[in-house]
Amino acid sequence: MVGGSLLYPGLVSELLAAESERPPQPADPLAPRPPHFEPKAKRVIFLYMSGGVSHVDSWDHKPKLFADAGKTLSVDEFQGRKGDFKMFAKRPQWEFARHGQCGTEVSSLFPHMAGCVDDLCVIRSMKSDHTNHYEATLGMHTGSFTFARPSIGSWVSYGLGSENRNLPSFIVIAPKTPYAGGQVWAGDFLPGAHQGTLVVPGAEPVANIKRRVATSRLQELELGAMEKMNRHHFASRAEDPLLSARIKSFATAFGMQMELPDAFDLSRESDATLQLYGLERGSTKGFAWQCLVARRLAERGVRFVELIDVGSSDNWDAHGDMLTHTPLAKNVDQAVAGLLRDLKSRGMLDDTLVVWTTEFGRTPFNNSADAKGREHHHWVFSSWLAGAGVKPGTVYGASDDYGINVAKDPVHVHDFHATILHLMGLDHERLTYRQTGRDYRLTDVAGEVVRSILT
Repeated sequence: MVGGSLLYPGLVSELLAAESERPPQPADPLAPRPPHFEPKAKRVIFLYMSGGVSHVDSWDHKPKLFADAGKTLSVDEFQGRKGDFKMFAKRPQWEFARHGQCGTEVSSLFPHMAGCVDDLCVIRSMKSDHTNHYEATLGMHTGSFTFARPSIGSWVSYGLGSENRNLPSFIVIAPKTPYAGGQVWAGDFLPGAHQGTLVVPGAEPVANIKRRVATSRLQELELGAMEKMNRHHFASRAEDPLLSARIKSFATAFGMQMELPDAFDLSRESDATLQLYGLERGSTKGFAWQCLVARRLAERGVRFVELIDVGSSDNWDAHGDMLTHTPLAKNVDQAVAGLLRDLKSRGMLDDTLVVWTTEFGRTPFNNSADAKGREHHHWVFSSWLAGAGVKPGTVYGASDDYGINVAKDPVHVHDFHATILHLMGLDHERLTYRQTGRDYRLTDVAGEVVRSILT
């Protein structure tokens, strides 16, 4: 107790000093900021497949798994439980073939994306830290598998600001709520302006995006009066970051009302473009609408656009039957391929990083020889990158003969994040925010840039 009483004043002083070291925030938190070094990418389109896509049925060809289907395998963990388990190798549901000039093998689950492999870098050695959906989803988005932390899109917004002050720098398009809910796009302790703006496909993608007063001039007068009152209120509360973010949100909202409706208006897109994505004119349903809107948002300067294909149910979580992958793949396959081809034809793939991922893969085995489905598998899975600064037509890393563990060049989620930030011109070790006496970052205290996949 005596020791504690002597140390306490010093500890308090140290913590207060640490808090005072936090870099001052700019008057406008979304003002453009210089990157740490010359970036290869100006923006990111992050394609997230919710539920756990099976790597051995899509991007990671395992001939031995075909040949040894039904063979007994020994593993020391099953669905997060440690032990000595006897499992049965399960044959992949779809056949594989080589595609493109590079010859990357892709299954028939994704015939349209298979036609784009010359632009992809497929990573077959991804690793995660958790086998549950919530924690794995949280980790893939925030780098933390246990506690709420800022999303990767929020970190990019914080590091670089916005290119277009009429639009948020981070937008998420999702038809339903995913695992981990709003934490997927939350800013957490970062200034509130950096959290993602949720867009829900439909007649009104963003709530209250249409003005409720008769004219834009009348709205400007109302907002001007509100701004004056807010500033007067803020003058005596200058250290309240939530209040500051709230005030700035009104200015952003006004800009969104001016510009977002045009971004969602696909009426001037050509029939050829709609066909490229597989989108019926006038429809707002499916991943095709999400992908085409993502391209339009990228054109308008949004830094980070995330597309989530489904929610926390009816997703890729194929415990009961792998054939549930079929309609989910059909929903995204042509749309993603169309996005890649559209970006490329417009010269935008040169400075747009496209990321395709899921939270984990699925087991190459199951606990019965006749099981139709696969379970969660975070030991190894597949993702891919395309576009700015990424070596096209390549495969990085490898799993073992059955797709159970990483065999070569592991890429942890922290490494994945570090590489994405690097392509945006951000050093993941320098992109920090001081909170409660500690410097936090997306990659926690780990992460290495996967330089072998960079041009």
